[in-house]
Amino acid sequence: MPALDNPAPGQSLRLDRALVYLRFVRTRSRAAALIEEGHLRINGQRAVRSSESVHIGDVLTIPLGKTVRLIEILALPQHRGPPGMARTHYQELDRDGESAIAPEQQSQFKGNAKP
Repeated sequence: MPALDNPAPGQSLRLDRALVYLRFVRTRSRAAALIEEGHLRINGQRAVRSSESVHIGDVLTIPLGKTVRLIEILALPQHRGPPGMARTHYQELDRDGESAIAPEQQSQFKGNAKP
């Protein structure tokens, strides 16, 4: 029986697996570390466990390095596939980084120089 690319409504995927399958991180342990940092959100609510469920239609706020990705889940992948296939499972909501979620701030820190 072939695996479905888009499970029926009500089905879910663990958050750590979703991050790996959608290619935001390479391993589940890195996904768990990202979640434990406390900055990842599902529908605006802080995710506190790797085992939290992700459903179709959920909006994820994912901090990656110095950027924040805001995505909507369109389909639940069954495995980690190529990047092009992974991108078909979500929609980027803030492609240009225009929202105020993580605005770029200029640092006032000048190093060890005395004022």
